[in-house]
Formats: sequence, structure tokens, C-alpha cells
Amino acid sequence: MGTTPATAGSARRPTMADVAAKAGVSRTLVSFILDGKPGASKDTRERVLAVAAELGYRPDSAARLLARGRSRTLGVLMDVRQLFEAELVTGIYPAAEELGYEVLLSANLHDRDEAVPVEALLSHRCGGLILLGPTAETGYLHSLAERVPVVVVGRRLSGRAAAARPATVRTDDAKGMRQAVEYLVELGHRDIHHVDGGSDPGSADRRRAYLTAMRRQGLAAYARVIPGAHNEFAGAAAARTMLEEPELPTAVLAGNDRCALGLLDVFTRAGVDVPGDLSLIGYDDSRLSDNPRIDLTTVHQDAPEIARHAVRIAIRMLEGDAADEDVVLDPTLIVRGTTAPPARSAGQRSTSVVSK
Repeated sequence: MGTTPATAGSARRPTMADVAAKAGVSRTLVSFILDGKPGASKDTRERVLAVAAELGYRPDSAARLLARGRSRTLGVLMDVRQLFEAELVTGIYPAAEELGYEVLLSANLHDRDEAVPVEALLSHRCGGLILLGPTAETGYLHSLAERVPVVVVGRRLSGRAAAARPATVRTDDAKGMRQAVEYLVELGHRDIHHVDGGSDPGSADRRRAYLTAMRRQGLAAYARVIPGAHNEFAGAAAARTMLEEPELPTAVLAGNDRCALGLLDVFTRAGVDVPGDLSLIGYDDSRLSDNPRIDLTTVHQDAPEIARHAVRIAIRMLEGDAADEDVVLDPTLIVRGTTAPPARSAGQRSTSVVSK
């Protein structure tokens, strides 16, 4: 006896075997047609697709993924010390769960090779990877994309001609830094320094954008990049470097909010009035930045929206849709209490500053 197709009133979900029986073809041929593979005539393809639509057949994506040796689990790599990445993770979980996927999290630590946690995620059969601010070389990320769908968050990648490359989701850092510089110039600042993120993800784009913005404002002579990193320790070190010099700038752009917090701590302990003596801007708009005791002016990145895009693209790639994408979201300058018009001219040091 042949397989009886499910009827509209049946509680049983139509199967591929039902489609094959009604269309009069093999189950394997139905699978090929639904996967878009060659091997069937135009008439047969149209007949199978019409039967599938008539029966209301929906491919079981979970079974198909398992057949390929993958699961409905997204592996997420993050730096546990970065506040903004923690906010991304809080957005990734609900975005994935809404689409029927689970999330497996692994920590990226600076004292071990980034490939170690990546391979750990793959060993748990994660179907796709979302890498938050990875520091690995581009070549490694491209080779990883040949093995599994990969979405890189917060970093622009080169090498679009590669056979396989990750999709990317990021903020327009050039626009964010330009907004920050233009705002400070509107306030009357000229002597604006930038403490960069060193080799941390995104820092090269922000550094380049700062220099470009200063040049476009006719302030190239005032531009100065102080080497740093995306953490409080680098910000504190940069502040101490500036305090040892004859004059302070009137404004500082930090590589991220954590760096800005380090700058703020050392400056205030040394008697520098922020923003009276010096204006300070961060980058990320992490949750600490709007704490009333910090009240940091910063460039806002939309963490929930970045998370949703990363999950959506990862799942599209995992389920077989091409997603060679570079999603770039707009930043927004959030003005709070650490910026104000300069109280002095560039090069004039406040007498209230005590160097320590």
C-alpha cells in the first residue's frame, strides 16, 4: 500500500514522503528539488513544487541541519571584560530564541589563542558562529568561514575576493568619530586629542576617521593620537601621559567607554575639572556611561539592533541562503555631562590642574 498524503484536516504534518507519493517521484528527487539542486526536468520540478504547496509541506530545517552534521545552536565568542559585548549577548539570546535557535557562549581571553574557544564551540556542533570583536587575522576568519557560517561583529574585514568570507555587522565608525569631532568643534574646541584602541577591533577605523575629521575641520595641526587600548588601564596611562606635559588639550576622544572611564578617573583625581578644564567623549554608550556619577558623552552603538542583525544573518547562512553581507548601522552622538565649551584657548593650561 502506498503512502497516504495528509489531508487538510489531518493533525499529522505533511512529510517529504507524502509529497513524493502524490507527485509520483522518489523522495530523493523531492529532496533535490526542494534544495534547489539540479537533476529534475522543468515539468517535474514544477509538479513537485505544486504538490508541496498543495499539501502545505514545510521543510524540517532542524532535520536538514542535523543531516549536514550541524545543529540549531549558534556559538557566540565574546570578551567577558568588554561591557558593550555583554550588552550584545543580552540581545543575541532573545533574538535567537525567537527564531528557534539556542546559544552557546564561550569566552575570548587575551592570554590564549582565539582559535581555542572557537574550536571548542565547533566541537559542540554549533551550526554557526557569531564572533564579537574577534582579534584573529583576517586569513584565519576567511578559512573559518569555509568550514561553518561565520558572522563577525564590530569589525570591518578586507579581502572580499576570498572564496569564503564571514558576514559582518558593525557601526559606521567613521561617521561616529566625525560626529564627535564636529560636535566638539561646534562647542569651540580645537585642541582635540584621541586615545586610540591600539590593535583592538575597530580601533584602526576610528583612528583613521578622527584624523580625517580633524583635517576636514582645518585642525590637522592640533591632531594627536595617543596609543591606548579599549580598557580603563590604557585610558589611565594616557591621562598620566597628558598630565606630564606642559599643556592639556581642551578635549579628548577615547577609543571606547572603558578607556574614557580610565581617563576620567585619573583626570579627576589630579584636579582636572571635566568638563570645565577638559571635555571627554567615549564610544559605545555602554550601560555605565549613563550612570549619574559618570554621565559620559559618548557615541551610541545600537546593541540590540546589532544583535538582531547578527543572529538573522547567521541563521540565513546556516539554512542555506547566501549572506555575503556587510551590515553597517548608523551611530548616534549622546550628549551628557562630560562635554562643554572650552574655558580657555588651546595651549593654555588651567592653573587648577595639579600634575600627579
